Amino acid sequence: MKLLAIDCAANLCAACVYDAGAGEELGREVRDLGKGHAEHLMAVIETAMQIGGIGYPDLGAAAVSIGPGSFTGLRVGVSTARGLALALKIPAIGVTTLEALAAEGANAFPGRSVLAALDAGREEIHAALYNEELVETYGPSVATLPGAAAMAIGAEAVLVGTAAPRIAEAAGRPFDIGPVAATADIATYARLAAGKGPGEKPKPLYLRGADAKPQAGFILPRQDRGNDS
Repeated sequence: MKLLAIDCAANLCAACVYDAGAGEELGREVRDLGKGHAEHLMAVIETAMQIGGIGYPDLGAAAVSIGPGSFTGLRVGVSTARGLALALKIPAIGVTTLEALAAEGANAFPGRSVLAALDAGREEIHAALYNEELVETYGPSVATLPGAAAMAIGAEAVLVGTAAPRIAEAAGRPFDIGPVAATADIATYARLAAGKGPGEKPKPLYLRGADAKPQAGFILPRQDRGNDS
């Protein structure tokens, strides 16, 4: 089965084509955008598929990173994956950024528990803990820095994700640390999705609401039209 993987969870706008049967990546395109995923994603997908030498009819599944991550980026990636799945009559498969990062940490330090943790602002951390077999034992959830540090100590975990250095510092002891990025390599998402197979339709994993909210000072007061005569 040929699988298309998409990631818009962080700054990167990434896509790759993966041959699940051969366990081989066929083509990829990765752009470090910061913003503007919606404008670039289809071109990124087209480039990855051209490099891989396949067309849309060759795809057997669409995989996508579902977060936690950028509020807008997640919506762009998930809606695109689900739209392709609907049009091509193939399954869409979601993979969280935390499990993808944890898989990379487990690859670097086999046979160890892994705490995947991302800085979320407001002194909060988005975290998930995985055991030696990469089975999720906690989260994904919002945690405090002291709480994440205590969890890491208790599990003697490898740390991955953007919050890993802060957790190690808060714990006051050394840890083995894997990737400290905001998202995993695009091929990691493809491999994990190929192992999952079809399931529920992916949807963005938001552990808290969007930061952008209407400002009261810019809300116009309602006018009472009943006195206009």
